[in-house]
Amino acid sequence: MSLRKQWRDLDRSTARSAPDRYALYEVGDADGTTLGFGTGVLPDALREVLAYGTVDDLQATPAANDAGDPAQVRWELANSKSHAEQLLDEHIAD
Repeated sequence: MSLRKQWRDLDRSTARSAPDRYALYEVGDADGTTLGFGTGVLPDALREVLAYGTVDDLQATPAANDAGDPAQVRWELANSKSHAEQLLDEHIAD
């Protein structure tokens, strides 16, 4: 299930301004198709997606096979690494 947040452009500006906290994040293509979910310290995780241009390390969605390149992101902040992983488990289960 997708996060109920507005998409943001996945670019260096977004990575720089992202809160330095653990988060569950969702990556999508330019059309808003969800490519996958990940967890991590948000600015670091976004820089990694930008650097490699892939979602190989993310929990991919079935739609990711037919989707485009990572272009958008949205997230939900977490209190800790374990909290971020719990949020991921909840979203994947839905």
